[in-house]
Amino acid sequence: MYILKIITFVLVIIGALNWGLVGAFNIDLVQLIFGEMTVLSRIVYILVGISAVIFAILEYKHLIDDKSNKTDLY
Repeated sequence: MYILKIITFVLVIIGALNWGLVGAFNIDLVQLIFGEMTVLSRIVYILVGISAVIFAILEYKHLIDDKSNKTDLY
């Protein structure tokens, strides 16, 4: 599970940086590297999107587990 979390985190960061470049400078690194909407660029976009969903689910699960493990001191 730890490896999955690291992989999804890295892909989410890559996607966020790419969107930051698109917004700030109108530069899409995925298109520059793989071509405009080629099969490879579409795969990268899909992997980043799926990674974001998986990462959000894993973080939510971690948050819920942390809340249930804490005892109420009051």
